[in-house]
Amino acid sequence: MKDEESTARSLQSADTERRNAADVEDGRAGSGAALNPVLHEAGSDRAPAATARAATGIRVLKRNMKRNGSRGCVTRKTRFGSRERDWLKGDAQRGCVCLYGASEPQPPASGPQTSTSAQPDLKLVLCSTNTTAEELCAQRDVQGLYLQLHGDLIRRLDPSERPLQMVYDYLTAMGYEDPLRVQQEAANSDLSCMIRFYSEKPVNADQQERTLLKGVFSVRKGKTQLHKWAERQVILCGTSLIVASVKDSLTGKMHILPLVGGKVEEVKRRQHCLMFSSAGPQAQTYYVNFDTLADYQRWHRQASKVVSQTISLVDLSCYSLEEVPEYLFYCQDVTHLNLRHNFMSLDGPGGLINFNRFAQLRSLNLSHNGLGVFPESLCEIQTLTELYLSCNGLSAVPSRLENLQSLQTLCLDGNRLDSLPEELGSLAQLCSLGLSFNDFPHVPSVVERLCALDKLAMAGNRVDTLDLCSLLRMTHIKSIDLRLNGLRSVKSEILEPVKHLTQLDLRDNQLTSLDLSSACSLETLQCQRNQLGALTLSGFTLRTLHASDNRLTTVNIYPVPSQLTHMDLSRNLLEYLPDWVCDSRKIEVLDISHNLLSELPARFLSSLSLRKLLAGNNRLERLADLLDHIPLETLDLQHNTLQELPESFFYKALNLKYLNVSANALETIPPSSQSEESLSTLQELYLTGNKLNENCAALLVGHQNLRVLHMAYNQLQSFPASKLGKLEVLEELNLSGNKLKTIPSTVSSCKRLHTLIAHSNHISVFPEVLSLPEIKLVDVSCNEQTEILLPDSLPSTLQELDLTGNSSLMLEHKTLNLFSHISTLKLDQKPAVTAGDAQGTSTLWDHGYAEMCGQRNKLCVSVLAVDRFGDSLEAAYGIFDGDRNEEVSRLLQCTMGDVLAEEIQHSSVDSVYMCNTFLTSHRKLGMAGQKLGASALLCYIHHESSEPGRYFSLTVANVGTCQAVLCRDGQPLALSNVFSLEQSAEEMERVKLAKAIITEDNKVSGVTCCSRLLGCSYLFPWVLPKPWVHTEPLCSQDEFLILGNKAFFQKVSYQEAVSTVLAVRDPRAAAKKLCTLAQSYGCRDNVGAVVVALHIGEDSCTCEPPLSNTEARGPPAPTPLPISMSPGDPATPSSSSGIASEFNSEMSASEVGSEAGSTASDEHPSSGPTARPERRCSFLGPGAHPALFQRQPSSATFSSNQSDNGLDSDDEAPLEGVISNGSKLEVEVDIHCCAFQLRSGPPESPKDLDGRHDSRGSDYPNSKMQRQNSVVVSATNGCLLAVCGREISDLKKSPSTSSLFGKKLSNGSVVAPEDSHNIIEVALEAPKKKSGYFAAPAQQDPEDQLIIPPSLEQDVREQLRGQSPVVPGPPWCKRTTPLEHLCIIVPHQRG
Repeated sequence: MKDEESTARSLQSADTERRNAADVEDGRAGSGAALNPVLHEAGSDRAPAATARAATGIRVLKRNMKRNGSRGCVTRKTRFGSRERDWLKGDAQRGCVCLYGASEPQPPASGPQTSTSAQPDLKLVLCSTNTTAEELCAQRDVQGLYLQLHGDLIRRLDPSERPLQMVYDYLTAMGYEDPLRVQQEAANSDLSCMIRFYSEKPVNADQQERTLLKGVFSVRKGKTQLHKWAERQVILCGTSLIVASVKDSLTGKMHILPLVGGKVEEVKRRQHCLMFSSAGPQAQTYYVNFDTLADYQRWHRQASKVVSQTISLVDLSCYSLEEVPEYLFYCQDVTHLNLRHNFMSLDGPGGLINFNRFAQLRSLNLSHNGLGVFPESLCEIQTLTELYLSCNGLSAVPSRLENLQSLQTLCLDGNRLDSLPEELGSLAQLCSLGLSFNDFPHVPSVVERLCALDKLAMAGNRVDTLDLCSLLRMTHIKSIDLRLNGLRSVKSEILEPVKHLTQLDLRDNQLTSLDLSSACSLETLQCQRNQLGALTLSGFTLRTLHASDNRLTTVNIYPVPSQLTHMDLSRNLLEYLPDWVCDSRKIEVLDISHNLLSELPARFLSSLSLRKLLAGNNRLERLADLLDHIPLETLDLQHNTLQELPESFFYKALNLKYLNVSANALETIPPSSQSEESLSTLQELYLTGNKLNENCAALLVGHQNLRVLHMAYNQLQSFPASKLGKLEVLEELNLSGNKLKTIPSTVSSCKRLHTLIAHSNHISVFPEVLSLPEIKLVDVSCNEQTEILLPDSLPSTLQELDLTGNSSLMLEHKTLNLFSHISTLKLDQKPAVTAGDAQGTSTLWDHGYAEMCGQRNKLCVSVLAVDRFGDSLEAAYGIFDGDRNEEVSRLLQCTMGDVLAEEIQHSSVDSVYMCNTFLTSHRKLGMAGQKLGASALLCYIHHESSEPGRYFSLTVANVGTCQAVLCRDGQPLALSNVFSLEQSAEEMERVKLAKAIITEDNKVSGVTCCSRLLGCSYLFPWVLPKPWVHTEPLCSQDEFLILGNKAFFQKVSYQEAVSTVLAVRDPRAAAKKLCTLAQSYGCRDNVGAVVVALHIGEDSCTCEPPLSNTEARGPPAPTPLPISMSPGDPATPSSSSGIASEFNSEMSASEVGSEAGSTASDEHPSSGPTARPERRCSFLGPGAHPALFQRQPSSATFSSNQSDNGLDSDDEAPLEGVISNGSKLEVEVDIHCCAFQLRSGPPESPKDLDGRHDSRGSDYPNSKMQRQNSVVVSATNGCLLAVCGREISDLKKSPSTSSLFGKKLSNGSVVAPEDSHNIIEVALEAPKKKSGYFAAPAQQDPEDQLIIPPSLEQDVREQLRGQSPVVPGPPWCKRTTPLEHLCIIVPHQRG
């Protein structure tokens, strides 16, 4: 992995530097004439003689490469000349292919590079889709071309394959539909992270070392001194050390030393000498003296792996091998050979035809080798007991397979088989047969003759009917897997019992009824996700039953299953529990959640075997009294209508450790014991969403082992101080959404408390928790905090502090400095009353968000929220879930908005620009990002192009499991499509047709349950990045929009989410409540939610229509403008947008500033046939006046004599939202926003503007000011990073950040010179914070700018052009156009 990422870094640096080079001179290209290929060799002024060729159109451009010493990166030219552009535009079937050389590029070092460094060889070939690999090889004078997909395996292309057509097919399969866009993407160098061609096979030193080591060294045989040292050829291959009898030759006798179980030791008497010994009583020993330390270490490392093995296993998987090393055949002790994920051929010295030379080979794995046909030569290896040939495109099995009489396991999954030869029935020892994901229409009849077969896997075939009569004849089969077959019926018209079948898997079929009463030996049945209305089973031996996600109204099992221990009947239509459940004596785990149950029998609750009962989301009104002491440990009764629990509940459930009764109607809870002494073992108690008051809190004192207590959204007005102090082992306390005015000071007695969540109360005094030794998270947002009294020092464990929503809270600089080490600090913008507010003007939408880590150590969910997107009234919102990685979700959060802003310039079709946004973002993940993946959902609010003067439309696109729901007239309206294999039959069928292996947990290749993701390109074509796109016109009945990740919607239904927000209204408080509810309902994973309040009425918009109805709509390309820090900006309403400042732990709180940059995509020209014209909206927000200049405090680097508000720091108050402290200042910024387009602040009088202009000198777009005592702050990719702990020079030296100091895009964006290839590596190494935001290195020299109304822009530019000179900044800091409306994330890392 490290080698691949290092390779990617070097190549990606070269790609970006190529973009800044001059045009390459090459031969002429006519639109229809044949081309004269010209090869320009580096360092040579003359080209070889031109060769006339047929009209296949091949052109090779040798890229001039050089090493830039100051930046330490490879440069090469990439821009086409005019003739090359004409070549591409002339025909969509033309394009270019990048050919890489065989040398493996190394990552750039941090220091200066010399010109003699090895350079990666890259040539650009202009060709057509009809150009074959053979023609390219002839033109290039090379032996063959090689293809690498997703940075992994490399295979040789067949001469007839057409490279450019392969690229076009790849892009089309990804989701691109427009041929011209496909041509454009194919020419993008970023694509090499997914598909790449080599003119020679690259050499991987690490793989070569593990495959074969050889050399001529001094060798001595035996442990005595009788033998002399001699120069001999020595080879380490497979499991043996091979020593030739003569020097520099392999002729004559070969000495073979088996190493498995032997020893390899250092010989201390000689330098660089190793002793190799075999195992056993007749062990032999060889001494080998190496010439260099590197050779010694390499041989020692590889030999140590071999001797440590317990079996003679040779693992050569994923090496892109076409044949094994010939020396491997000398290893006659090899018993297990793993060659999966290669490209093994039949012929050749090391081909499959010679595998019969292995005398003891018992296990051979050739899965994923693209064989196409079954290699019959394998049928001669009669020692084989295991043969794996999955995913090879096999359509037939040879009859010669009967020769393998020792075969016990045969795996043929993922092929195209529809029948088996009858000769297979003679394999008397075959006990396991894998035929999953083939094309069998029924169970092969030959299976009946396999008398030793006990396990048959046929998942993912086309079996639509299962006849139990056929199972009677398969007398030895015990386990059958028939999931994902489309089964419609199971015929059971037999009288004889099926006695041998013990395990049956029928998941994900289309069964409507199932009668298996004749399967009297059945122990385990899985039939989830069918359409079963009735189920009948035999209970003689039944131990486990999984029947969730059906339509069951009853389950009949006879006789009573006395061995049943685990049963899952969740998500059915059960109205009552069958009687036999109460009589089952051994049942331990029962899941009956999401049914229609109205009561639970007392006899069942008093079961002496039941350990875990999940009965949530039913209609239970009461819980019966327990008859006796019970062993129950886990009880989930959430989402019922319980009003009380039995008085003796805790007395008799003394083993209870987990109780969840959230979302009921409880008004009180029973006491923990009948006396003062309690025997309760309860550890987790969830009481959220009931009607409990402070009297109930006093009853909790008896649960002295309580670790987790959730009492959110009840009616608590206080919490008894004396009672809270007795919960000494409490670790997590959630009291949100009550009426608390204070948290008792006795909370300081809870020494193990690490999480306190008490948002949405009336708390005015900060709780005394900052002295607790293990405190990690404190959330007191949406309260009435006025001040915070802090101890002299804060615990080093504190990671997150949320103080948003406390409008009266004032923090001093001393307090902020104490908070500087906190990785996530969230603060409000200061509220300001603007003229627009005074007039009662409201924005059309505002948002709030919430993200919670749960019980995970990192936050892998990121949110994008831009209330003012583009140059008109538009908005963009998104949520990204990386599942187990945080890097991809951060990167998407920071870049996807910019990509969308770019794509809407090229198309006015919603489905096109949204789809292209996802596909482009997928490509921009780079080599390392493709190894990871993330679900993504993006919402774009805009005017409908056909009717720009009417209402807005909402376009939603998503991949993965993130979802969006719109509240319309109080009812939920789903807007997204869940791309999960379990929830989408269409996607399941598509993945099956592509011959993917879906594991038993319904994951593609065992990796992900999603069929569409951004990233995970190594799962192509099974997992695609193409999104589902839906456009919904908005109307005045639309109240709000909810976005959430998978974990959120697994616990909170659409209807409950809508009802919750309707009751709260404030977007930020609503988002907080939604996430809190999800956690109280049992979510232990990351959870994220965004609530967007919509205020769209019939008079909401006064947009001016475009010049022509035929012209495409959309804002112009993003243009930089200064950051709006004014809290009066309607785009960032302080009351409900979840705004916060997060300070870097390496800097003091008084050293925060701001400057914005963007990372809009740079692939496309700004104009084109589908470019969208500029459109202006007359609704500019509260108080906006088109004739006024509006200054924005975009910079935070001020001299010691002046503050940014244009006044002396000792005179008047600074701007709202800016805290000045001499030469330092903090800017309070909005979290979760991207550097798309900055919107102006509140209007100011001409007098104020003139005064500021006079005090600051020349300030106009693109001006630079050099100041002292500066703090450098940058927003790269839409994220703000304050850099104070280390110098910019250190950043330039860092391999992961030096690339960020060198590329300027046409829109002022600064991105990595790796051309976004390496941006995920930057994300991996950049400063992180545990709450999960992407951090990018900083830029220098922030700028102050004026916002100029469009109508005056040209006049002002002409008047100011000759005034004050511009102080030039470093080239990497220059900008050319403004950006509008920034929402910011401030990432932090502890020093």
